[in-house]
Amino acid sequence: MTLIERAGLFALHRLDPETAHGLSLRALAAGLVPLPGPCTTPRLATRLAGLDLPNPVGLAAGYDKNAEAADALTRAGFGFVELGAATPRPQPGNPRPRLFRLTEDRAVINRFGFNNDGAEAIAQRLATVTRRVPVGLNLGANKDSPDRAADFAKVLARCGPHVDFVTVNVSSPNTEKLRDLQGKTALSALLAGVIETRDTLARPIPVFLKIAPDLTEAELADIAEVALASGIDAIVATNTTLARDRLASRHRGETGGLSGAPLFDRSTRVLARLSALTEGRLPLVGVGGIGSAEDAWQKIRAGASAVQLYSAMVYHGLSLVTDIAKGIDARLAREGFATVAQAVGTGRTDWL
Repeated sequence: MTLIERAGLFALHRLDPETAHGLSLRALAAGLVPLPGPCTTPRLATRLAGLDLPNPVGLAAGYDKNAEAADALTRAGFGFVELGAATPRPQPGNPRPRLFRLTEDRAVINRFGFNNDGAEAIAQRLATVTRRVPVGLNLGANKDSPDRAADFAKVLARCGPHVDFVTVNVSSPNTEKLRDLQGKTALSALLAGVIETRDTLARPIPVFLKIAPDLTEAELADIAEVALASGIDAIVATNTTLARDRLASRHRGETGGLSGAPLFDRSTRVLARLSALTEGRLPLVGVGGIGSAEDAWQKIRAGASAVQLYSAMVYHGLSLVTDIAKGIDARLAREGFATVAQAVGTGRTDWL
């Protein structure tokens, strides 16, 4: 981390978290942040669900919900970028305050509630993005929708032509009863509708599914079965958790989804279990608590073909992205792997 980045983080941390979040996006969009471009080597180059990534380190959904800084983010060192979540109609989300830093825990709690400008506005911005790396969109449902399952297909139909992949998000804890769509019957029907819509696009794109970390063994088995049967292209494991294990911050009692370091073990165990259940037939993206190259390496060894991060940047800055990519490359070289793919799942049993 440079002195300039350290000073910038110090200043942002003096502000309300949501205000700081917005300012960081505006600084990126205005070109005020030095950007290194994607970090890549022959070892880091990764193929994920048909997408060619310069490196396996991606941006998780939630940071740039409205594609306001998307063009800059494709130059920030990531191998791929996920924007959103987007819903068919604009919605304000939950009342503020709804974002909390748990500094002592290197964690974040949010209860945004799918606040976004809506699919139409987001699609117009996406149409102007230069996709230097694959750009995806997280699909959501409006809180007051009479048919939430249909909302995912609506956003895909409008925004799909302007992105390289989409992620069906049925795992946010901040929209009431949204996680009910992870049930076997509901999920099968929802994914069928999304795949049907995807197949009507002039350029069909991969469909990912993002799941919660708070699922039982039986629920995970059902999701694996549905995912393999549905024709989706990857699973993202995992979203934020409702659990509150051993937290020190005064904000630990806030409602919402917990992300950051405390989520690492829980999300990695879910990832490893999914890897075992799918037996390598479906690529997995590891998310949750990644704050270092070692964390990313453990996700890869547990079964992830690629990883995503977000919360750790609150504490370590944007330079963390390149640091992690370079660290993975060094680890691959040290362990004798020619590609990331060769390392995927090699330590899965450590997490089962």
